[in-house]
Amino acid sequence: MEFYLQALQLSLCLASMCMGVFISMKIFNIPDITTDGSYTLGAAVTAVLLSHHYSMVIVVLASIIMGAVAGMLTGLIHTKLKIDALLAGILVMTGLYSVNLVILGRSNVPLIGIASIFSGFKFFTNETYNNLVIACIVISGLFLLIRYILKTDFGIAMRATGNSETMTRALGINNDKMKIIGLAIANALTALSGCLVAQYQNFADINMGIGIVITGLGSVLIANALKNWFKVKSIAATLLLVIAGSLVFQMVLAVTLASGVDPNLLKLVTAVFVLLIVALPVMSNRLKNK
Repeated sequence: MEFYLQALQLSLCLASMCMGVFISMKIFNIPDITTDGSYTLGAAVTAVLLSHHYSMVIVVLASIIMGAVAGMLTGLIHTKLKIDALLAGILVMTGLYSVNLVILGRSNVPLIGIASIFSGFKFFTNETYNNLVIACIVISGLFLLIRYILKTDFGIAMRATGNSETMTRALGINNDKMKIIGLAIANALTALSGCLVAQYQNFADINMGIGIVITGLGSVLIANALKNWFKVKSIAATLLLVIAGSLVFQMVLAVTLASGVDPNLLKLVTAVFVLLIVALPVMSNRLKNK
């Protein structure tokens, strides 16, 4: 039971990243690979600042700002230099590997024995329950904030930009500006996720972000399938489904590990699971059309 509760906590820590992927891929239709780099960036900044005993407020804000800067760079390369969004993300992600290595100073920075956001509050004596409650509080606050932003005039303009750039351009909306800000928000959320996961697992590693975009994409695809199944329309319910998608994704991996599958095959299992999520609706439609 403890193992599955820890998987639940990890899913909540990753939910921030999943919401970031939702913004970039579902609102702007941009496959943003910057996620792999900005996730590690948030963890690296967190590890270094916590090691130097900075306050948690500074640690979290620094992680968010650095992630936002990474997203802005991708947005600027894409919109101002007219480079394909996928390539722009790959370029920034590649550059961030060196940046993260410089920030960390080595490949791995342990955080054992260092105060974290999870040790700062005591709701339960049981560490797992306590961490789970704190993760729930953080993600609940984040959910309310993103929900509010997406319902403002600015948020509606962002969503409209993703739906029809021609229409928003005719309405006087600066599409390039919307994309840059949207990618900044998405990567700020991703960096925050890296910040939370680094504190959850008590270390930051240079390779921890490799393939993390697949986790975010899988969670968003699960949310999209649930959205179509339940015919969800509201943005609030959609965000909740993204968080639920993160939970389902991590639980599938937890069950896989609990069943005795070699941990070395976990990335392969992740890839196959995402492939199934993508392929099943297509196969279902083909069968219906026959």
